[in-house]
Parts: sequence; C-alpha cells; structure tokens
Amino acid sequence: MGDGIGTGDMSGLGDMGDMVGRTVVVTGASSGIGRAAATALAARGADVAVVGRNPDRTREVAERIGGTAFLADFDRFDDIRRLADVLLNRYERIDVLANNAGGLVKKRALAADGHERTIQSNHLSPFLLTSLLLPRLRESAATGPVRVIQTASAANIFGRVRPGDLDLRNRAWLGGWPAYCAAKLANILFTVELARRTAGTGIEAYAFHPGFVASSFAADTGLMKLAHAVGNGNLGSSPEEGAAALIHLASVEQVGSASGTYFDGFKPNGRTSSGARDTALAARLWSVSERATGSPQ
Repeated sequence: MGDGIGTGDMSGLGDMGDMVGRTVVVTGASSGIGRAAATALAARGADVAVVGRNPDRTREVAERIGGTAFLADFDRFDDIRRLADVLLNRYERIDVLANNAGGLVKKRALAADGHERTIQSNHLSPFLLTSLLLPRLRESAATGPVRVIQTASAANIFGRVRPGDLDLRNRAWLGGWPAYCAAKLANILFTVELARRTAGTGIEAYAFHPGFVASSFAADTGLMKLAHAVGNGNLGSSPEEGAAALIHLASVEQVGSASGTYFDGFKPNGRTSSGARDTALAARLWSVSERATGSPQ
C-alpha cells in the first residue's frame, strides 16, 4: 500500500529480533508490502497468518513461506467476522496484527455493507477485525508485548475525517483521492485511540508510512499514470523496501517510541494532518466506527 513520499531512515533494520514462537497476522499479504512483510517475518521464525482476497496468490504466499492462508474480502463485514472466528479458533495467542489491506477505488462505489469502498477496506474493516481480535490480543499481552500496526500514508496530510460524513457522500470524488487521504488519516486516528484504550495492557499500537512503493496501487488513476510516465516506469521503491518499517515495528524488541506513534518509514512522529492530533476527533471516529461495523463495545 505504499503511496507517499520518502521511506525514512532504514538503519533500524539491524535491530530486528527473533520471531520464533510468535504469531503474526498480516492482511493484504498476497502481494506488495504485505507479501514482503509476511515473507521476512516467516524467515525470522514467526508463524504467519497470510490474509488475502485472491485465493491463488494468498495460498501461494502461504505455501512458500510456511504460513497459513486465510481468505477475506475487506469489502464485506461478514468476511471479516468469519476471518476473526477462524483466526481465534486457530491461534491461542496473537502477537502482532498488521492491518495492511486496503487500496484506492477510482470510481465512487459502495461495498456490500453500504459504506464507501475505500473507507471500508482501509479503515472500517481493519477496525472491525481489530475489535473482534482485541480480547485475544489482551490475553496474549499478559505474557509478552503485543503490537497492532497500521499501514498508513503521508497522504493523511491531505485527509479530512468528518464522523458525520465518513463515506464522503457530500464531498467531491476527484478520482477517489479525498477518500483515500481520509482513510489514511483515519488509520492514524484509530492508532491514537487504540493506544489510549489499551494503555497499560501490554498492547502497543503504531502506524507507519511505507514510502512511495512501485506496485499496482492506484495504477488506473490519472495521477499515478502521470507519475509513472514522468518517472519513465522507474517510480518508487521495491515492496521489500516499503515493508521494512512494518517488519521492524513487528519484530524489534523495543520500538523506542510511545504507543500511538506514527512513523514516516523509521522516523517517529512523521508529518501529519492537524486532525491527527485531535484526540476528541479520534474518540468520535471510534464511536462512529463501532456503530458502522457493529463492533463489540
């Protein structure tokens, strides 16, 4: 899901720890950053739950790295509920939940649950999944640190989250970019509020910007077509480079920054929209998201 500017300092890679005995759930793991992160974490010994929408790609990744494939369409809350049930039945503990799935929808469209697709896949479905897994995450944190990591974006700088119009029904579409920027700001606000709600439990929440990654992200939008043309097809870093910060946050023994921190690559306290620092907005977004998804209170 890389889509921004700059990848940050990658010097922290040398500090990444052993993952043997740890369970990691990576969504959006059938390609791009998610695939690269799942591969690297499995290589460090993690038992990786490879979550994806495409059956063939998801199973291929899982088989190749020795993980387990789980299929889910983030456009459907029913899929998320089934996914949570299967994960809870399969894993007695979950050490890392990497909410990486998402994307940008060029044309305004609604998901099966009636919400705008970009907002649902990037924010509401990850919110629902995290909420359903939270009791297991709390249990796991009793015997070791647990981390919830959101793949956000520098695009949050241009985002505006309005809890009363979360689906952007009253805003211009502009190729889906306003919705995507709002969703990435929502990722950060969710991280801030999750950190507040889980303070002192052993659960740590972080969000990060992976940089501009050469992938299929928003490839059919005019803006990305222009960017690739200007870059002569050599635009962006590799998925492995984009995944480096996610791998670091999932595996390093001590992050060294407070729960709730947003990273630009490896750099903590990356640039954000002023809205990202609005704790009241974060709390309102949480409440609206609970109602929208039917999440457990």
